[in-house]
Amino acid sequence: MTVTETRVQALTVETTALDDIRQLIPIVDPRRPLLWLRKGEGLAGIGEALRLEFSGPTRVSDASAAWREVVAHATVVDPLGVPGSGLVAFGTFAFSASSAETSALIVPETIIGRRDGRCWMTRIGATGAAPPSVPPVSRALGDEYRIALLPGSLSADGFTTLVAKAVDRIAHREVSKVVLARDLVGHLPPESDLRRVVRDLALGYPDCWTYAVDGLVGSSPETLIRAHRGELNARVLAGTISRGPDAASDQAAAVALATSEKDKDEHEFAVQSVLAALRPHASHLATSEVPFTLKLPNLWHLATDIEGSLSDGSTSLDLVAAMHPTAAVAGTPTDAALTLIEELEPFDRGRYAGPVGWVGADGDGEWAIALRCAQVARNGDIRAYAGCGIVAESVPEHELAESRMKFRPIVEAFN
Repeated sequence: MTVTETRVQALTVETTALDDIRQLIPIVDPRRPLLWLRKGEGLAGIGEALRLEFSGPTRVSDASAAWREVVAHATVVDPLGVPGSGLVAFGTFAFSASSAETSALIVPETIIGRRDGRCWMTRIGATGAAPPSVPPVSRALGDEYRIALLPGSLSADGFTTLVAKAVDRIAHREVSKVVLARDLVGHLPPESDLRRVVRDLALGYPDCWTYAVDGLVGSSPETLIRAHRGELNARVLAGTISRGPDAASDQAAAVALATSEKDKDEHEFAVQSVLAALRPHASHLATSEVPFTLKLPNLWHLATDIEGSLSDGSTSLDLVAAMHPTAAVAGTPTDAALTLIEELEPFDRGRYAGPVGWVGADGDGEWAIALRCAQVARNGDIRAYAGCGIVAESVPEHELAESRMKFRPIVEAFN
C-alpha cells in the first residue's frame, strides 16, 4: 500500500474486551512476529490490514501525515479507550535519510492488548469487507536452536581503528561527540521460530521495551517518546559501565559511572539534544536534576527522565520526527556527527537506532530507540548492531568492550 492510496483506503475497527490473557508472545506469527511488550503488557499483532512504506529525509513526517489520512477515513468502535485499544499501527523507521531500508507503518488485522490487568481484541479490515472472524490462538514455540553471530562488515580491530579516527576528529573540533556502531551477522534457518528470541529478550530484560516489527527484533532500554492525553515523557540513556560480579564491585561500578566526567559529558549532550527538540512542542518540561544510574541485567546506564505537557497538538509521530536522531545515537552537533557516521561506518545501519513503537488513532503512542536489536530478513539473514558514544576522552579498547556488553542481549537470545 503506497502513501497516496491511503486517501481511498477506509478501515473499520472494532475493539472488544477479553478475559485476561497472560502471554502475548505465543499468539504472534512464528516467522514475522509483531509485538510491543514491557513487563508482560503491551500489544500483539496478527496479519496486515494495511502497510505503509516511507523513505528519505521526510520519512517520519510523511508517515505522520499518512496516518492522519488513515484515521480520517476510519470507522472506529472502541468502548475501552485505553492506550493501545482501537486503531493502532506498529512502526519502524530507518536511522538514516539515505538508508536503503524502508520505514514502515503496519496496521494488523487483529490486535490483542493487555494493560493494567485489562485485555482486549481489536479487529481491523477494509470497510465493507468481513473482518477477521477467528480469534488468534496460542501456538507452542518451535524447536530450540542456537545461532552464532559473527563479525560482519567491521571486525573488532576495525572498530577500534574507527574509534581512534573519531577521537582525532573530535580533537580537531569537527564534532563534540559521535556514536559509532559495529555489526554482527548470522542466518536463521527456514522454519525457525523467531518467537524464541523475542521470548528470551522479554524474560531477560523485562524493564525494557521488547519489540518485533517487520523483522526487527530487540529489547530497548531507551524511551524515545511516550505521549498520552497531552502529557509526554522520555528517558535519555548515555554513559555505560559493566555490572560487577558481586554486590560490592557492582555498587563501585555504579558510583564510578555516576562520577565519570567523560560519561557525564556524553550524557549531557544527549539530554540537551532531546530538550531542544521538545521545547517547540511542549510546556513545563522538567528533568531530574542530576542523572541517575539505571540498573539492567548486564550493565549500568546513566539516565535522565524528561516530562512535559504538549502545547501544540503534536502527535507522537510528530514528536518522533522532531527528535530523531538524538545525540544519544548520533552525536553533537547532529548534522556534523551524521556526516562523520556516513564517512566512517562501512555499512547501512538500516533501522538500528531508529524509532520503533506504535501510534494510535488519537496520535498518542509509545516509541523507543531501536537498540539491542537485530534485523532478520525474509531469507533468514541476520544483522545485529551495537554502538558507543565517542567523546574526546574515549579509549578505543574500552569502547570495544562496551559494544560487547551491548551486544550481549541479542547474542544470547539467538544462542
